[in-house]
Amino acid sequence: MSDTAHEALRALEAVIFAAEAPLGLGELTRHVGERGDLPELLRQLADSYAPRGIILVERGGRWAFQTAPDLAHDLRRSREALRKLRPAAVETLSVIAYHEPVTRPEIEEIRGVAGAPGTLDVLMEAGWVRPAGRRESPGRPLQYATTPGFLAHFNLASRRDPPGLAGLKAAGLLDREPPRELPLPLGGREE
Repeated sequence: MSDTAHEALRALEAVIFAAEAPLGLGELTRHVGERGDLPELLRQLADSYAPRGIILVERGGRWAFQTAPDLAHDLRRSREALRKLRPAAVETLSVIAYHEPVTRPEIEEIRGVAGAPGTLDVLMEAGWVRPAGRRESPGRPLQYATTPGFLAHFNLASRRDPPGLAGLKAAGLLDREPPRELPLPLGGREE
């Protein structure tokens, strides 16, 4: 590896480590400049971190360091106060994840029931759902979509990754009774 490539890797590592939130290619370029093939350098950096306790991951086109998935259980006991989502919130989150961007009336139509007023608030406070602009239709209803925090929490590389019905059954998530609760990240509140 050339000295230039080595310095570029070090600069990327420092910028991503110090960032408050995951960074996209544009943001990384603004910080480290044009120092070669940035996507290739990021892959090299991710490969070098792969066997460690901290890994470099791409979530929705943004890069961040996170705890290796096989070590998360060691940290969960000390840092995560599990809060539970009600079934309505789980269903709403699923509708948004599979149909985004989606409006509140569309969510209610898909679920077949009127939504509770606080359900979307709970999901936004958890950092999993965000407003995604207004639909160009009468009344200009607000649309909702998932966030990079949703991708990170559920360990998804992109919004296209949610499993299909066969994947959910294979994972044991679709039994005779639907799953009742999902853990909320710290700061989330129950509905």
